[in-house]
Amino acid sequence: MGKPTLKFWQIINMNFGFFGLQYSFGLQQANMSPIYSYLGAEESELPLLWLAGPMTGLIVQPIIGAISDKTITKWGRRTPYFLIGAIFCSLSLLVMPYSSTVWMAASVLWILDAANNITQEPYRAFVSDKLPKEQHSLGFLTQSAFTGLGQTLSYLTPTLLIFFGVSELAKNESGIPVTTIIAFMIGAVVSIGSILWTLKTTKEIPISEEEKAHIRSQPKGIGSTIAEIAKAFKEMPLTMKQMLPMMLFSWYAMFIYWQYIAKSLSKSLFGTTDVFDPGFRKADLLVGQIGAFYNFIAFFAAFGLAMLAQKYGPKWIHGACMFLAGAGLLVIPELNSPGMVFIPIIGMGLSWASMMGNPYVMLAGSIPPERTGVYMGIFNMFIVIPMLLETFTIPMYYSSWLGNSPVNAIRLAGTLLILAAISVAFIKLKRPDQSDLHTEK
Repeated sequence: MGKPTLKFWQIINMNFGFFGLQYSFGLQQANMSPIYSYLGAEESELPLLWLAGPMTGLIVQPIIGAISDKTITKWGRRTPYFLIGAIFCSLSLLVMPYSSTVWMAASVLWILDAANNITQEPYRAFVSDKLPKEQHSLGFLTQSAFTGLGQTLSYLTPTLLIFFGVSELAKNESGIPVTTIIAFMIGAVVSIGSILWTLKTTKEIPISEEEKAHIRSQPKGIGSTIAEIAKAFKEMPLTMKQMLPMMLFSWYAMFIYWQYIAKSLSKSLFGTTDVFDPGFRKADLLVGQIGAFYNFIAFFAAFGLAMLAQKYGPKWIHGACMFLAGAGLLVIPELNSPGMVFIPIIGMGLSWASMMGNPYVMLAGSIPPERTGVYMGIFNMFIVIPMLLETFTIPMYYSSWLGNSPVNAIRLAGTLLILAAISVAFIKLKRPDQSDLHTEK
């Protein structure tokens, strides 16, 4: 029996929890490097201090994805993971801005990222479970839209707080701005609240008795889960393998961007990387503003990209968006006015909307439905492994190749995004109306 076609507002409700999840991710992207810097971290240490995200993603998402494929509860297969992850995420967001040392902040980030990862891949699988194939583009790109909206507001929150009267210079005893503390408190409420809305408005499609019997007949325990992940790796669809170079270049680049954009803008626009210089605080706030801007672009672009992906194919739209983002990052270090930065960052907004949706559209059409959770989890490894490579390799060449310059780091990120755009030409997608033997060139 086919899955029912959902109305637009039903798809909005089922994906609203992604708004809170991405508000949390946005807080990390905009604030973790400044928080580490305020607590005394060196520039060369930043990649290692961001290790929590890729490591927890590498470990947690494939395991949770595989387990959720075999979960049977009265609440559903995927939704229990949404709630558990959101609770721990909210608690971590409350604690983070009160960190008193670099390593306290890094430790809380590990818990926060593990919680977000517990939520994220079952949520991706939820969309594939719930929607018929012809609605996959709309489903995943609606998640992309909520990514844009959630991260827009998270990036913009400190600036809005200053607009409403909170002091730009007010800090706690650890040097962390009061605006950052309030933003994380808001994030804690948004994270749990949005997930509860999705749980209230959207129910999973019940598992049939035959599916339940099949699940119950499967081996249990962590050993069988690891074996299932290993088997899925061995039987990985060709399309998924061909996406690896694209994911490697793009996510290595994004991790560089998040880690070094604040220091890069501080250097290129204000002539300093000293965290105690007022110029650095201005760059810190500017990062929040351009992050809000590109996520705002992503929010509105996502629905347009969904229509374009259906007409022209998701891979070509994705490649064009990444090229524009890469070109924009190459331009930014050459600018000398904060206001001009918003023009090239439009490409980042288009790319971010595409990255949160189109790769999953490509993936969902190539994997067997009964193994959606495990393959969504494995696919996340295509994101976190590039992040891990960046974490360990940047310190090796930051001085010798990049001249200890965050500006050069951003130029490298732009070049890698252009390479990611080129690599989509080598991906062959399975056509939705044809068998596995027929592919789109």
